[in-house]
Amino acid sequence: MMAAGLELVLPLGEAAETFQLEKAVCSHGLFMMAPNQWDPLSKTLLRPLRLLHSDTQSSVLVRISQHQCHPHSLHVRVYGTHSLSARHRQSLLAQVSRMLRLSESDERAVREFQNMCNIHGEEEHRAEDTSFSGRVFRSPTLFEDMVKCILLCNCQWSRTLSMARALCELQLELQSPSSPVSVAESGGSVTETRSTKSKSPKAEDEKLIPKTPTGKERKKNLKGSKVSSLLTKPGETIAELEANAHLSTASVQGKAENLSPIVLPINVEDVSCQNCKRCQATGESYKTCSALLLDQYSEGRESHAYDMVQNFPSPRELANLDESFLRERCNLGYRAKRMLKLAQGIVEGRIQLAQLEEACNGASLSSYDKLSDQLKEIDGFGPFTRANVLMCMGFYHIIPTDSETIRHLRQVHARKSTLKTVERDAEHIYGKYAPFQFLAYWSELWNFYEKRFGKLSEMPCSDYTLITASNMKISTRGTARGRKYATKEKPSFSLHEIK
Repeated sequence: MMAAGLELVLPLGEAAETFQLEKAVCSHGLFMMAPNQWDPLSKTLLRPLRLLHSDTQSSVLVRISQHQCHPHSLHVRVYGTHSLSARHRQSLLAQVSRMLRLSESDERAVREFQNMCNIHGEEEHRAEDTSFSGRVFRSPTLFEDMVKCILLCNCQWSRTLSMARALCELQLELQSPSSPVSVAESGGSVTETRSTKSKSPKAEDEKLIPKTPTGKERKKNLKGSKVSSLLTKPGETIAELEANAHLSTASVQGKAENLSPIVLPINVEDVSCQNCKRCQATGESYKTCSALLLDQYSEGRESHAYDMVQNFPSPRELANLDESFLRERCNLGYRAKRMLKLAQGIVEGRIQLAQLEEACNGASLSSYDKLSDQLKEIDGFGPFTRANVLMCMGFYHIIPTDSETIRHLRQVHARKSTLKTVERDAEHIYGKYAPFQFLAYWSELWNFYEKRFGKLSEMPCSDYTLITASNMKISTRGTARGRKYATKEKPSFSLHEIK
């Protein structure tokens, strides 16, 4: 069976000297979170991207690869459509550029960090000696980054992965006309029908998802969030808000408009992740994007079947949901309220994502403080969440500290850190890398993970949940593919937001 598609080419420019797709993608836990799907065998990234300049906010499935014969460019294969407008091509390439940090400022930061590592003679941080190159993978939009940073708080890694997956599954349900999820007549909020309630998260999945301790799930009686006028720019439409929810496309605009897409027949088997098939054979329940694609391209289906591609929810899709429905459907706990308020603030124009990203250009200390103050006014954005979001925006001088930081400093640096001292201890160790303290810390941490688990880029997705503090203490042997991680007990690692 064949499916039509086209291929876009994104020149790497100056980044070609330092860029490797495998290192750029497999550099942060975000790459493991749905709807991202990394194929260890073909070393390609598969995920849906939105046609942001579209009234329907359709999604297309893309596969990003770096061919050995053409290392100075990325190939972005788009499935399910015969043609794309220049504006849509530009939008897709801008999202790829954002995920992989291909802007001039990103490339400058990578080079400066690598030079600093050479000066300090720290071999464990050098790009040639580690899987971490100085690029930290992120999402195609700031909104997705912000929501995923919320998912990192106060729970174990396996639950973070589960919540992200559930949000993507919900997004697909919201698109389907036969979905049991319906829009209520009163108020337009999305509620759950009786049939949906009987299908809330699968029982077998529930058994595998560690529960967040009750104390951490307590709801806080916070006053209504007051969003600063600095975040507000009246008069912009919802479509414009969502279209501007990613980095400026100026750096790739010229390249995108000059592209001549190559229309080629694509065998859908090329999209399948063989490693994920192996995961499914071992009982992994995650329904991959490639499986969805195979379902969509049944014989006789129109080429615009990509309208039903499972993607991460947009602000508009989340804004009208009922809080209790969202909380129960995706097992989000208190995070549901925070996500809804964020989505509603964006849709109503009170939170301007494009303005926030424009303000981070240059990533100066003064702009960091200003942006942090603005994010602080959004309900639920405490120090840990803010630091993670700002790291995604390109600020590397602040390390988001949590229980994992404490574990790492104790285990690697013999520091008896606590919640009160961890920031000071981290600065003492990594301060010499200013303004790239986070990159130095993350390079060391990522290298430590790979010494325990093997190359994370080669790990099957069914093993992602094994990256836990309890397994850090286990002496392991061999490579990631052949390793039995000694025990497969439930993870005990929690990411604690420091209030």
